[in-house]
Amino acid sequence: MNSRLIVHDKVKETDGGIIEIKIWSVPASEAKRHGFRYPLAYVRGSRLLVCYDNHAGKGDHRHREGRVESYRFTTISKLLEDFYRDVRRAKKHES
Repeated sequence: MNSRLIVHDKVKETDGGIIEIKIWSVPASEAKRHGFRYPLAYVRGSRLLVCYDNHAGKGDHRHREGRVESYRFTTISKLLEDFYRDVRRAKKHES
């Protein structure tokens, strides 16, 4: 697969949380019509609190509040906006 990493950011927060974002540009396919592959994750300790990803076989989806649900990808900007909104929400519930 001809892919190119276009975003990689990892932040270790003072409260022990870790936010990591990776986004690759990939050839558009049936599984990734928008041409992107991504995992975006917020972890604290050993707990995955928020994750947006589209690994093989599952399509675009998110993990939050202990549930996995479908996610409608539109743009990278919207993906990041939605992810950070859920991270803020998770932080409120954790404190």
